[in-house]
Amino acid sequence: MTDLSPTGSPPQAGDGGFAVVEMFTSQGCESCPPAEEVLTEIERDARRRGEPVFALGFHVDYWDHLGWPDPYAAAAYTARQEAYARAFGTGHLYTPQMVVNGTAEFVGSDRRRAADAITSALSAAATAPLALTVGNAGGGHVAVDYRVDRPPARGMLHVAVVERGLENDVPRGENAGRRLRQDNVVRAFTSVGLNAEEGRVELSVPPDLDPAQASVIGYVQQEGERAVVGAAAVDVSA
Repeated sequence: MTDLSPTGSPPQAGDGGFAVVEMFTSQGCESCPPAEEVLTEIERDARRRGEPVFALGFHVDYWDHLGWPDPYAAAAYTARQEAYARAFGTGHLYTPQMVVNGTAEFVGSDRRRAADAITSALSAAATAPLALTVGNAGGGHVAVDYRVDRPPARGMLHVAVVERGLENDVPRGENAGRRLRQDNVVRAFTSVGLNAEEGRVELSVPPDLDPAQASVIGYVQQEGERAVVGAAAVDVSA
């Protein structure tokens, strides 16, 4: 695994290619830790290479009843995966699932599929370039200013605060006895309609969020469509 300081800034995509890598995972799933290692490698390699690859770990809550409630899980993240299941026509949920730019989905631990999907995504230009800045952060809130060029009709902007370097022991469930380390865990998420080319989004974040280990990732989709058409990221403490 590539060693990289977590303080390196993520690249902005501009109007070039980009890859938004969403992974649906759970600490209650024994097959998820290898996929989370893949997500860590993707994020660290992207920073090292200066590539606009943006990784997000959405922890779903439907494994919680099997003995270990994932501390990072949320029903909203399960709902996002459910929306993809409807859009892909698969009709079922599973973990670990990786989705790249909203159009390719596969088992999240499949390094080859992930590499191929990311390479393909980077070769296509953004049709709605996005830029982000952190307006202010503190007091349990992060304000994000955005600008979208050529926003699509019925465009939706998704904004997530992700945190790196999270570790915790799992005493019960399928991963009982393991200490898990995870990167780019989604700690806050919201979606807003793009009624203008620029604006501000505010997110409530957990009180234990470490700003030095956190980034904001934004990406644009058209309502009812899967394809991601623009993306960007910025560190919270930048």
